Amino acid sequence: MGLKGKLIASQEVKCGGHSVHDMFHTNTHHIRNISPLINHFEIHEGKILKVGEVVSWKYIEDGKEKILKEVIEAIDHHDKSITWKVIGGDVLELYNSFTIITSNEHEWTTSTLVYEKKNEDTAEPLALLGVFLDVIKHLEDHLLK
Repeated sequence: MGLKGKLIASQEVKCGGHSVHDMFHTNTHHIRNISPLINHFEIHEGKILKVGEVVSWKYIEDGKEKILKEVIEAIDHHDKSITWKVIGGDVLELYNSFTIITSNEHEWTTSTLVYEKKNEDTAEPLALLGVFLDVIKHLEDHLLK
């Protein structure tokens, strides 16, 4: 059994993938007001959604509040993708490394989790992937209003 893994989930969004990308890229601070799963968003270093920016989130996973601190490694405006490297928080208690990639096109949005487990007994991060999918659904509902 390998310690490295990748989970990819794509979901159709009626509001258009570009709209979801815009929420993550330019209106990230509003997501906490749209999704009940996001309790807090804070910029620690850098300017809003630029490469090198360090942000933290408080989110609900399986009924428990968790913290995720990450740095933006890359933004591709053409492919409408953002790469976030996790540098702190609850996720790093189970994983040596963890990267989140959001990409959006036409009527689709894709969430990719790339990780290395600390040991073979560590579960796949399916609950965290579920949080991403639920947040995107909340964004879609908001954007369609």
